[in-house]
Formats: sequence, structure tokens, C-alpha cells
Amino acid sequence: MHTLTVQLGDRSYPIHIGQGLLGSTSLMSPHIRGRQVLVVSNATIAPLYLEPVLGMFTDYEVTTVVLPDGEQFKNLETLNIIYTELLEHRFNRGCTLVALGGGVVGDITGFAAASYQRGVAFLQIPTTLLAQVDSSVGGKTGVNHPLGKNMIGAFHQPRCVLIDTNTLDTLDARQLAAGLAEVIKYGVIYDADFFAWLERNIDALKAGDRQAQAHAIQRSCAIKAEIVAADERESGRRALLNLGHTFGHAIETGTGYGNWLHGEAVAAGMVMAADLSARHGWLPQSDVERIAALLQLAGLPVAPPAEMGEQQFLDLMAVDKKAADSGLRLVLLKAIGTAVITAEYRPDLLSETINAAA
Repeated sequence: MHTLTVQLGDRSYPIHIGQGLLGSTSLMSPHIRGRQVLVVSNATIAPLYLEPVLGMFTDYEVTTVVLPDGEQFKNLETLNIIYTELLEHRFNRGCTLVALGGGVVGDITGFAAASYQRGVAFLQIPTTLLAQVDSSVGGKTGVNHPLGKNMIGAFHQPRCVLIDTNTLDTLDARQLAAGLAEVIKYGVIYDADFFAWLERNIDALKAGDRQAQAHAIQRSCAIKAEIVAADERESGRRALLNLGHTFGHAIETGTGYGNWLHGEAVAAGMVMAADLSARHGWLPQSDVERIAALLQLAGLPVAPPAEMGEQQFLDLMAVDKKAADSGLRLVLLKAIGTAVITAEYRPDLLSETINAAA
């Protein structure tokens, strides 16, 4: 087992990474408040992992909620299912919520914890690669709206993140590739050496090599923990983690939630961001090609859906959390390993990028 710490003063918390961690009561119990525990999962994950997770909480009063599976259910209606369960079982402010599943379960459970009685404790047990390297760490929680992804939410840090790499054995190839998109993102924005390591090891990662996967998860979580510790509420540097996400969220919203996986949309968005960077003369074309090639080797799309036109992209990108009074800010690249947050891009070149990709 390897343990990292997200350094946030008295709200710091561990990220435990290893094999066979489900069932390790000693890793969870120090972080549980009170006697009441609500475990939230979904219809896909619960049959696989709910039983060993419940075994971690035998000394507590435990209730479970099993949500429908899919990004299309990450909304206020599904959130209300959790609230109803909490209220019907008279959960108090000392309760703890546990998110068992992928990013949708983690985001929606975290938001329920952030808002129930103005904030209760929660723990993350992510079971997909994407959730393990991205959404389970950092305290971003929320739900989608038909007009925009993740537009309703709150910052609310977990008290512990437990990553059992054995859960990756039940991911299909598409879900694994979606997680690799976020792994690759860390190399692109922050660590050129890690990006080069991914180029050398992408086949091993796809094949389920446990040592390679553990290293990729550890390095990804370490990068995110460092950035979150420096900028918890995304007032500056943390926005670098959104490389490809403004384009990607437009794809997810425009195609209907769940038709493109988050990682697939981010992959296409990263290539669009790299292309726009190159059109400004900031990024060598050879780096654009390296990024696209690695994403393709991971099994990811590198272009948006052909049916999305320029105006739809621009309209959806305008409804984005990175928009400010001065206009939309984008995460662009100066080199592999060096990203910038800027509103100083040329609209005509943005149009060229969108039209070239479509």
C-alpha cells in the first residue's frame, strides 16, 4: 500500500492506494464521524463490491442507497433520492456518507454530504480509473443541469480516499481508456517525464499491468494533491486541471449526457486545446501529434463528433465555470508539461480549431 496526503491543514486527508484494500476496516474507521453511515453506490458496482465494503462498517448503523448507473442520472432528481434516505432514517449532523463507485457516484454523494444539514462527513471509495485519479480527490462535488455539466455543486473535501486497484479488473476497455485520458492529462499539463513514461508504458496500462497501473495512479494523485493543496477552490492554478474540459464538457452536453464518456470527451478536448495552442505559435506541431498519438494508443477519440458545429460549441462553452467577467478562459499549452490559463487567445483561431476538428 502507498499513502499520499492532500495537505489542507486541519482538513488534510490520506489517499490510500493498493491491492485488496476493500475490507480494511482500520483504514476507514479513523475517519468516520458518529454512528450513522450511509453507503451510496450504483446498480453496476453494488453487486460487485457492496458486500465487502459493508463489512468495513459492521460496528455502525449502516444504510445503503443504490442509484441508477450513468451520467444521465447525475442530476437533482437522483440527488433527492439520497436526501430522502437520510431523512427517512433520521441521519443527524454527525453522520458519514460513503461513495462507492465511479465519478458520478462520488460527485453526487459528495454534494449530498456538502449540503445535507449544511455539511456532513464523507469518504471516497472510487472503483474506476477515472475516479481514482481525478474526481475522488480534491473535493469538487456536484450534479449536472441540462444546460451545463457540473454547474450545480460545492467544494467539500472527503475525509479519506481508499483506492483498491483490484477494482480495475472489472472495468471494460472503454471505461479503462476513459480513465487513461485523465492520467495522460497530468503528464500534458505538469510533468513531461511522466508523459514520456506513459508513451513507453501505454500498452502495459491497457493490458492491466498492476505495477504500471499503480505507478500511474500514484503519480496522478500526487500531482492533483499538490495542485489542490496550493489552490483548493480553483482561484488560479487549480484550473490547469481542466485542460480539455471546456471543449469536453461542451461535447458531453451537446451529445446528451452518457453518450460520450467523460474521459472520451476530455481526450478530444485536449487535442483541440493543443491544436489551438499550436495555431497561436505556442506549442510545436510535433507536440500536438505526440498528444494525439498517445490518446489514440490509449483507445480514445481525438476529434469531437462531426455533428457538432462551431456555434453549438461556442454556445455551450460560454456556459462554463471558467468563464469570468472578462470572458471565457481556456487552459492552453506552451509545451508538454507546461500549461497556462488564459483569456488571451484569438477568437478567429478558436473558430479555426473547432471547424478543423469537426
